[in-house]
Amino acid sequence: MKKSSAMAASCAPIPLRESSAAPHFSPLRISPDLAVPSYLQHTYWWAYLHPYGVRFFERQWLVNAILWGNFARLRDAALAEMGMPITGQTLQVACVYGNLTPKLADRLAPGAKLHVVDVAPVQLNNLQCKLGRRANVCLHHQDSTSLTFDDGIFDQVLVFFLLHEQPAGVREQTVAEALRVVKPGGRVIFVDYHRPVWSNPLRYFMVPVLATLEPFAMDTWKKEISEWLPESFQPTALHKETFFGGLYQKVVITR
Repeated sequence: MKKSSAMAASCAPIPLRESSAAPHFSPLRISPDLAVPSYLQHTYWWAYLHPYGVRFFERQWLVNAILWGNFARLRDAALAEMGMPITGQTLQVACVYGNLTPKLADRLAPGAKLHVVDVAPVQLNNLQCKLGRRANVCLHHQDSTSLTFDDGIFDQVLVFFLLHEQPAGVREQTVAEALRVVKPGGRVIFVDYHRPVWSNPLRYFMVPVLATLEPFAMDTWKKEISEWLPESFQPTALHKETFFGGLYQKVVITR
């Protein structure tokens, strides 16, 4: 319990929206009122919610294999956008298998903070086990579609392979919330699937794979991430880069 109290205290500088009465949470203080979304329970229970699934997928070589050997390349591309060292307040939306978050935490400058939100308690506990005791990292039990942070308080926000796992309406809310909580001039970094070029042989292999295991993922082939921005939002800048024959993308949006 002492560890939980120390973590809660370290998260104090980040304020909540005045309209929300929810406190900050560590993985050891889960909100009983925050339910796991039905789409996540029905579609991804085997990968993200069942303890055996978490234990199985939390292997560096496996997450790299799932991304056809591109995990490190995509991870480092996202981290490079944040600079070295990473300063200010950073938000990571949803936990990620593999060493993305530990690598991000290792790059934090003195006084900088990393905040990670996830709606699944088992994912937060798994991440805490990977991170160990780090005073500069705060974990929060929150839904990506309804963050309880104030507007414009993060210097950068990272959304790493989350959008393809969400239905269209949920995805749009996640994008809107990520843009809401980043500061003017701050950036939101999206890394996800993308429609491959015609000459990429994986283009034809990935269609049945994604259609079977990732039923919402084909949306990332059909639409640009920019099409999920709120109608009223006008980015200061938008940069897109593709990887591995177009199968993956990094989109950086400056508020």
